[in-house]
Amino acid sequence: MIRSMTGFGRGEATDGVRTVTVELRAVNHRYAEFNIRTPRRYAFTEETVRKALREGIRRGKTDVSINVLSDAAEDAAVKVNLPAAAQYAEAFRQIREAAGLADEVRLDLIVAQPDVLQSATGSTDEEGVLKVVSEAVGSALTAFNAMRTAEGEKLAADILTHGAAVEKLVEIIEERAPLLPPIYAEKLRERLAELTGSLSGEKLDDRVALETSLFADKCNITEEIVRLKSHLAQLRQVLGKKDAEPCGKKLDFLMQEMNREANTIGSKANDLKITEQMLAMKNEIEIIREQVQNLE
Repeated sequence: MIRSMTGFGRGEATDGVRTVTVELRAVNHRYAEFNIRTPRRYAFTEETVRKALREGIRRGKTDVSINVLSDAAEDAAVKVNLPAAAQYAEAFRQIREAAGLADEVRLDLIVAQPDVLQSATGSTDEEGVLKVVSEAVGSALTAFNAMRTAEGEKLAADILTHGAAVEKLVEIIEERAPLLPPIYAEKLRERLAELTGSLSGEKLDDRVALETSLFADKCNITEEIVRLKSHLAQLRQVLGKKDAEPCGKKLDFLMQEMNREANTIGSKANDLKITEQMLAMKNEIEIIREQVQNLE
């Protein structure tokens, strides 16, 4: 089961007294990072929410928004900080007198100041709050992961399409590779003949055979082709798994290895046609790598 790192999910739960709405939004990130926004009064739920998120999300930067509508009297409690209100009133009075103003200090100005009105901390029913919040988070995670899975399936299909293109290019290169030594031998014989004036002769044949043997060893790309085929098999295997284990990092490393093999083929083959196939292969691998960056 392949999942995208990006997604959105919304969940809602109620216990008849409180209605909790949770929204999850995620973008790509190397690690799992959670930014949880919840009403200050319900800050005690954050650790429970974070634990649930860690179990359902392995990679990605996720913004979590939690809203609570409550009819519970204790949830609506407000505390008035009278000392702070008195200090603000006195400060405004002094400013008014110093500035020679006639305006009275208005109540709405005082209560608008920080810490004058505060939500009462704590809840008489923390267990009940945690239960409904957990239910809403679970519902949001279900929707969130369903969206990420659907997107992941599309990414996997696209990756496999480009993987098949790489495989076809590998086959073309594999067919071309055995032709290189004979082609090299023929060109070498012609060049030597230009210098010696003859296309035959034991010494000439020996020299051509030696040089061709050295060239064949130098341009041998069998190991690179075998490793590329192995990497492609691993790519199909990983994308075909049905579990929810993250595979993005593993596939990213696999793409690095495939790109390295392609570069080695290009440097060893010393053949224009193989170089053309190698460049096309690198382009396909880069497309796959970009898509892999979106996987969890």
